[in-house]
Amino acid sequence: MPTINIDKQELFEYLDYKHDTEQFRELCFEFGIELEEDSSEKGELAEGERAMLKIDIPANRYDLLCIEGLSRALSVFLGREKEPNYRLASIDKPQRITVSKECSQVRPYIVGAILRGIKLNAERYQSFIDLQDKLHQNLCRRRTLVAIGTHDLDTVQGPFTYEARTPENIKFVPLNQTEEMDGNGVIEFYEKDRKISKYLGIIKDSPVFPVVYDSTSTVLSLPPLINSNHSKISLDTKNIFIEATATDMTKANMVLNILVTMFSGYCAEPFTVEPVEVVYPDGQSFVYPNLEQRIVETSTKYLNSVVGINQTSDEIVTLLKKMSLEASVAKSHDGVSGLLKKMSLGSKGSEQHGDQVENEKIVVKFPVTRPDILQECDIAEDLAIAFGYNKIPRAQNNEATVGKALPLNELTDLVRKEIAMAGWTEALTLSLCSHDENFKFLRRVDNGNEAIVLEKPKSIECQIGRSTMLPGLLKTISENRKYPIPFKVFEVSDVMFKNPALERRAQTERRACALFSSRMAQFEIIQGLLDTVMQALYVAHTSAGSSVSGYYLEEAENPTYLSGRSANVVFVNAEGRKIVLGSIGVIHPEVLGHFELDYPVSAFEINIEPFL
Repeated sequence: MPTINIDKQELFEYLDYKHDTEQFRELCFEFGIELEEDSSEKGELAEGERAMLKIDIPANRYDLLCIEGLSRALSVFLGREKEPNYRLASIDKPQRITVSKECSQVRPYIVGAILRGIKLNAERYQSFIDLQDKLHQNLCRRRTLVAIGTHDLDTVQGPFTYEARTPENIKFVPLNQTEEMDGNGVIEFYEKDRKISKYLGIIKDSPVFPVVYDSTSTVLSLPPLINSNHSKISLDTKNIFIEATATDMTKANMVLNILVTMFSGYCAEPFTVEPVEVVYPDGQSFVYPNLEQRIVETSTKYLNSVVGINQTSDEIVTLLKKMSLEASVAKSHDGVSGLLKKMSLGSKGSEQHGDQVENEKIVVKFPVTRPDILQECDIAEDLAIAFGYNKIPRAQNNEATVGKALPLNELTDLVRKEIAMAGWTEALTLSLCSHDENFKFLRRVDNGNEAIVLEKPKSIECQIGRSTMLPGLLKTISENRKYPIPFKVFEVSDVMFKNPALERRAQTERRACALFSSRMAQFEIIQGLLDTVMQALYVAHTSAGSSVSGYYLEEAENPTYLSGRSANVVFVNAEGRKIVLGSIGVIHPEVLGHFELDYPVSAFEINIEPFL
């Protein structure tokens, strides 16, 4: 949970708050934040020292990380002001940032905005810097996702370019320095810096470094490390150019929106932001920031049921406005119900009127300062805060439910139990593995349509999600070679695949896999275990071409197994449909060599989901 330090006098003056610290602590609790400390309570302050409030902020409320956002939100909560209308300035030719194709190698995205006619003083300037630091630490994930650059627009000249160059070809004077350095010099200079050194690893090993230039080839910033001293902002800055480079476009937009909305109130035209156009190498252009309100639809019935209250639609709308949410009751096309509502028939005891209120739809618009709101339940949380957690009536939960295992998990436990009782040892292996283990080591070819690949794996052992359980069990035997043979190990768990037809474009599949290793492959042992599993599932042995429900082995070539020593396990269901469950066979010697195994191995791997 982030903690911010707020000037007590400045905050109380903005809120016109006349109460003491304890009452303010209660206000913080009602709003969903926590006053941790008031420095004025520790004793007398030194001459010239101002009392500071240490406040804990929810991790998802990025709009409360500075005094500008916190004071504005509390003022709206107290009903002293309305949520500002953030808007873009009308301009014919906005400043432009052109992105080079080389940027895709390091930080592919950039967004920008301009704050015109801003009035800064020492407190506002410090708050502006502090907010950037707070965003860098949490939302930006220590600059790995987003890095913010702020510049005095009057010291540079647009249009701007966002490029990626080799370190030797980047020369500039870093912020608060006097000597010019190239990219490698910047890395070397800041290796001992307590703050900047933490971010060097983000681009240090990259063949190219991202850099922002103006039209005169003057460097503005070397993200995510340092800005140029040439364009640094000061108390005299009147126009601020903000750019944010990123590896995640969603986070970049969130960061930019928070920054401009918090400080656009100090602009010559309050809460107005000048847009910036970004042009990408493929010719696409986008205008940032996007300050349009987002809309989520919910209902009175849902909100009341989740929170545990009984408020009318109009009362809910009023409460949501306290949380900076613009809400309205959707117009009904039912003339009779609308007339009944106007007449307030049965307002005290009529069930008809109550039912009508419960089913009304509420349209909620929320500003770009609230990226934490994603769905209906988030609106319900804000409603609970506005209503007051301490005011929610206690109620007996009359919903009687009985928990039980999912059918797939029950099936899994049945298979595990049967195999374990047959004398086999269960293993639990990792669901991630290296690409070679999943394909090359098993003599398989990756067609690109099977494995789910991690974008930036931290280890070579965690490159993809496994699409077969064989590598994990083969590694298990390999790591336990010092123990006497035979090895009889099994696992019942999930594998994962790409599936473009599904919303998430991926799916999991529950499988059972077993390996037997000894001086001889002894295929009959692994086949006998397969028969045991099938008997436990009441699946009889049948033959190819038969319409009777059961299973059989069908000769098939599989590169993981010895030629002529492998087969498909085929299941015929009650409808007579033929389903290939998996494979069984003797592992190929080349595969054994990849996993450093000395003895033959026989194995089977089947999908158990068709038995549900």
